[in-house]
Amino acid sequence: MFQKWKKTIQKNWFLFTELTKRDFKQKYKGTFLGMIWSVLSPLLQLLVLKIVFTELFGKDTPHFTTYLFSGLIVFSYFTESTKGSLRALSSNRSIILKIKAPKYLFLLSKNMASLINFIIILPIFFLFAALDGIKFHFSFFLLIYPIALLPVFCIGVGMILSAMQVFFNDTSYFYDIVIILLRYLSAIFYDIARFPESVQRYFLFNPVYAFIKYFRIVVVNNQVPSFTYHLLLFVYSILTVVIGGTVYKRNNRRFAYYL
Repeated sequence: MFQKWKKTIQKNWFLFTELTKRDFKQKYKGTFLGMIWSVLSPLLQLLVLKIVFTELFGKDTPHFTTYLFSGLIVFSYFTESTKGSLRALSSNRSIILKIKAPKYLFLLSKNMASLINFIIILPIFFLFAALDGIKFHFSFFLLIYPIALLPVFCIGVGMILSAMQVFFNDTSYFYDIVIILLRYLSAIFYDIARFPESVQRYFLFNPVYAFIKYFRIVVVNNQVPSFTYHLLLFVYSILTVVIGGTVYKRNNRRFAYYL
């Protein structure tokens, strides 16, 4: 499946790059600060959360700024990527009906635009980690693993959501509620060590938390995640994109009738 996608993207490379440029620029169209919001937005969120939750959770959490920031950037990328993907087909209806091109290209361009934002903010994250007293170490290179798998996971989720949105317009409203629930279940601003060990293991059923925890294990705890943990992220990512790809393949011809 991945080889087929690769060949298709190469064949439609010009369309893919133009869609990515459009999606990236469209986010800040009409704003005064433009692309600066890519950095400013997560920093303002970090500031607000740090002010609100430092007294509640920060005193007992080592390197709370980095702990908070790592959860924030991963969750923000997941939210931006999947919510953009949700309307990838419905918002491009006029183009899809006129141009014969793989429909998942419109979804991939949304994800690529979100990934560019994520990559832009990463150096700021490492800068704040350094200011927070965290020493850089060789295990930081392990972050390449979740950074590579996270887009795969988001693409899979996006495929499922965008297909659902074509057939059910209520999907976007339902997903807004899911995002709120995930925000609180992803331990962005609190430490799950406050819960009994019997409860802590259930957090790993949340893939978003699993990616956040990987960042924290490497950066905050200065440890190497176990092989089992690496396998968990891999299974989440591949399983989700396979399910999403199957949904697209089975409904590819039906999309045009509902758009």
